[in-house]
Amino acid sequence: MDEEMIQSEENPEQQLEEETAAEDILDVAEENNKEEEAVEESEEVREPEKQEESSSGTPDKRNMRTALLIMLAVLTVLLSVAGSYLVTTLVIRKSEKRVVVYEGVQTTAVNLTTADLSPVVEKIQDTVVEVYTEKVVYSRYYGEYITAGAGSGVIYSSDGYIITNNHVIDGASNITVKTADGEVYEALLIAADEDTDLAVIKIEATGLHSAVLGTSSNLKTGQGVMAIGNPMGTLGGTVTTGIVSSLSRTITIEGAKMTLLQTDTAISPGNSGGGLFNMAGELIAVVNAKSVSENVEGIGFAIPVDIVKKVVTDLITVGYVTGRPALGIGGQEVNNIQIAKMNGYNHVGIYIGEVISENAKNSGLQEKDLIFEVNGEPVDSFASMRYELYKYNIGDEVTLKVERNGQEMEIKVILSAKSNS
Repeated sequence: MDEEMIQSEENPEQQLEEETAAEDILDVAEENNKEEEAVEESEEVREPEKQEESSSGTPDKRNMRTALLIMLAVLTVLLSVAGSYLVTTLVIRKSEKRVVVYEGVQTTAVNLTTADLSPVVEKIQDTVVEVYTEKVVYSRYYGEYITAGAGSGVIYSSDGYIITNNHVIDGASNITVKTADGEVYEALLIAADEDTDLAVIKIEATGLHSAVLGTSSNLKTGQGVMAIGNPMGTLGGTVTTGIVSSLSRTITIEGAKMTLLQTDTAISPGNSGGGLFNMAGELIAVVNAKSVSENVEGIGFAIPVDIVKKVVTDLITVGYVTGRPALGIGGQEVNNIQIAKMNGYNHVGIYIGEVISENAKNSGLQEKDLIFEVNGEPVDSFASMRYELYKYNIGDEVTLKVERNGQEMEIKVILSAKSNS
């Protein structure tokens, strides 16, 4: 112990230095701790400041972003509208420029509203003629007088055969034809067919420009067509255009049922017998009727050229249309029940004045019989009877209902070939 005390006493300065160093170490440690706490406090203080700065800067940035988004949206809408308008305009212009119409056996793009059709019209206009008629009419009050009529016709051959409608020349006592060059000719009726409303007349002329006959079998609804005729009987050579509205319409004209081509081409009284042409200038039908009504426009009818070809050939060569079935009788219509009763009949129908064919004679039909049904279908005119008979062929058997001396009976008849009589 003494030694330790002596050592302590012997090194008082060393001891003091050691104590001072220890105190210095403690002071440094305390200062470091204070600095760390100060740093943490400063970071804590800066954190809210940053949050305040961030929160205080957000509205400006958000407003800027919102403004940018709105500008982009508006720009997108404008571009979309402009693009739609451009596409729509191009589609409309393209559709206006292309309309498919018939030319020969091919289709070609033609705009009917702007196309120059004059080359085609010049090629075919002189194939259509004006037809004028005079008819002698008898009246109880005025006696005998003459009525005038007018229509159109199509030149069938260069030597003067002309196609027209039966109703144009029916009953005419005088027929006159005026060609496109202004020449006037007297015309002769060659033959006519009431069933198809076609007739052939002839003028004494040569070197005429005849129409090119096309075909109606390959026509399509919507194809472009043009009509040339003599509307109102005073406007010869008038050209109108339109389309094929329907390929087959069964209509009744003056009691006769006919299957015709329908068109929206402007057709007026006087156009009857004129030509309906395709855009290649080929005759595809003969105009014969217009639907007349205060509330109807743009409905006209024409006889398809495939029918015209067969009928006209028969009319020129044999004077009537061959291959049709007939009963083989002659007579007259009784289509008024009052007149029927006055003559002792209880039905309207066909009064038999003459039994002609062998088949009709062998069937038992007699003069003064009244036919009022064909295979269960009522008939009251020659037109309605022909319509029923044309459903069958030559050699077929049909059943007639006949009234004879106030009694009804059924008679079976084998159909014969129709003759010119």
